[in-house]
Amino acid sequence: KKSPGSVDYASTGAGSASHLAGELFNQRAGVEMVHVPYKGGAPALQDLLGERVTSYFAAPPTALPHVESGKLIPLATTGLTRPAYMPNIPTVAEAGFPGFEALNWYAFVAPGKTPTPVLDRWNQEIVKVLKDPGVAEALKVHGLTPQPTTRTEFAAFMKKEYEQWGKVVKERKITQN
Repeated sequence: KKSPGSVDYASTGAGSASHLAGELFNQRAGVEMVHVPYKGGAPALQDLLGERVTSYFAAPPTALPHVESGKLIPLATTGLTRPAYMPNIPTVAEAGFPGFEALNWYAFVAPGKTPTPVLDRWNQEIVKVLKDPGVAEALKVHGLTPQPTTRTEFAAFMKKEYEQWGKVVKERKITQN
């Protein structure tokens, strides 16, 4: 806070999840880290490893091998709970910013005209797969946590995410240059 602009953070590009996580952190912490956009995770990670940038809100599969080798030091995780693969690393919320959450998530989507019975069947089958212990374990190895849900619950989640990140984009004046 004493030296605005003296710390930077890499992202995978303007408007990316890592950019938005950094801006949410700026907002919640009342700091002004400088955004350094890259064209993807590999160049951002290379510059972090080469100490040309100070920090990076990295996805677990990208950062984990370098954390395990000791080349990177994890400061905090961005979920509301500590992930099983980093149980000793605090969350940003635990580090003093309650309610901070910035997660990458993936969804199965279909065209808008897909019949409801087809969507319901796909949801049932996807939930069944995600609840399979072998699938869940395989995803966790890559830093992913399966969260099977109903279509209605997921629509509510997406609405919440859209509102939260829309607010960050507007308040932080984020544009894709």
